[in-house]
Amino acid sequence: EVHLVESGGGLVQPGGSLRLSCAASGFTYSYYAMSWVRQAPAKGLEWVSTIRDDGSSTRYADSVKGRFTISRDYVKNTVSLQMNSLQSEDTAVYYCNAKYGLLEYWGPGTEVTVSS
Repeated sequence: EVHLVESGGGLVQPGGSLRLSCAASGFTYSYYAMSWVRQAPAKGLEWVSTIRDDGSSTRYADSVKGRFTISRDYVKNTVSLQMNSLQSEDTAVYYCNAKYGLLEYWGPGTEVTVSS
């Protein structure tokens, strides 16, 4: 059974940092591109970042470029998102996504609130 479980969300002050993690199981992790997608309150889904299946390249939305870093671990089968210089606009539920061709899986999400 496929599982993607996010962790690391919470309340942080503007300018602060958080590190999100997503634990993957039930599928061949190394085949899949891994992404983070977020949904702010009352807004649609926004793609944040993707790392290739082999980890050779990463991409970021302009809104997070230079502040967020995506990485993956092939031993622990995890993908992480280091978020620095957080702003109120980063408040959202963050979802982990795994994609390989037509196969796609989502985690339940972890909530990040940036507020003073």
